[in-house]
Amino acid sequence: MRCLSHPLLRRLLSLSPQHVPGRLSPGEGGVLSPNQLSLRQSCSAGPGLLTATDMVNYWQKVFETNGIPEARESSQYIVSFVLGAKTFQSLNSKSLHTPLTATQQEQIQQLSNKRLERMPVQYVLGEWDFQDLTLKMRPPVFIPRPETESQVIAVDKEEAAVHLTRENAHRLQLQERIHIIHQDVSHSSAEQLLLWGPIDVLVSNPPYVFHEDLASLDAEILRYEDLDALDGGDDGMRVIKTILTLAPSLLKDSGSVFLEVDPRHPDMVEHWLQAHPNLPLTLRAVHKDFCGKPRFLHIQKQSR
Repeated sequence: MRCLSHPLLRRLLSLSPQHVPGRLSPGEGGVLSPNQLSLRQSCSAGPGLLTATDMVNYWQKVFETNGIPEARESSQYIVSFVLGAKTFQSLNSKSLHTPLTATQQEQIQQLSNKRLERMPVQYVLGEWDFQDLTLKMRPPVFIPRPETESQVIAVDKEEAAVHLTRENAHRLQLQERIHIIHQDVSHSSAEQLLLWGPIDVLVSNPPYVFHEDLASLDAEILRYEDLDALDGGDDGMRVIKTILTLAPSLLKDSGSVFLEVDPRHPDMVEHWLQAHPNLPLTLRAVHKDFCGKPRFLHIQKQSR
């Protein structure tokens, strides 16, 4: 069957996404707007109608043309979110082929415009699934990512992170099972942190990015996440050293510290511990992430 240009798609093509700050306008040779794209509809919904599949294909092309990472995945998440589904793959045949309402199309465009500004899709949607939980997301609070999933008790110096953690805890009825401390570890003593006595395990995703590497981070991170929570100083170990200095006083005998670090840090941490024999800590294991990079350290307190 011959497929003609879709009337509503032509209407969409005439709508330019919001200008991306700091970039050239289309007329200046910068990012392209949708009205510069040549798209054709799938004919799945008949003349004058747009389906979820049409919108995914359309916004995928817009994202790709504007250099947005994970263009298809971003488009699918946004469309499925507007339709009330977790993933595009979970939509049934009826949802995929039922024409979208004008309100749904407008919602998809508004969310997609945010993604065009390199806002991470987790912030665009305002929520994200983490293990078996659905958590609210707001910048600049960190986005939980699958390569660093773990169950932790949070200590954070940023008020925004503390408030959002409490909000998620109450929303998920976990407030009786989690202790949330608003405190800067770098300026804390072991006595201030030992509210419930010595602990078995200390888990931390500290700032570990080398200061000189901050400028090379993805735009999604630079524009929306808290850079202070990433900057580990010149060697990336500013907060790591603080945690390891406090750990012996916080841990029970044979207790463990688990840290997420830069791939360059395992050797650096081991040499630093060797240079500080007063700290009864031993690097027990280095674990790789999903990309095969050494990024997780298991450090154990020596028994007396």
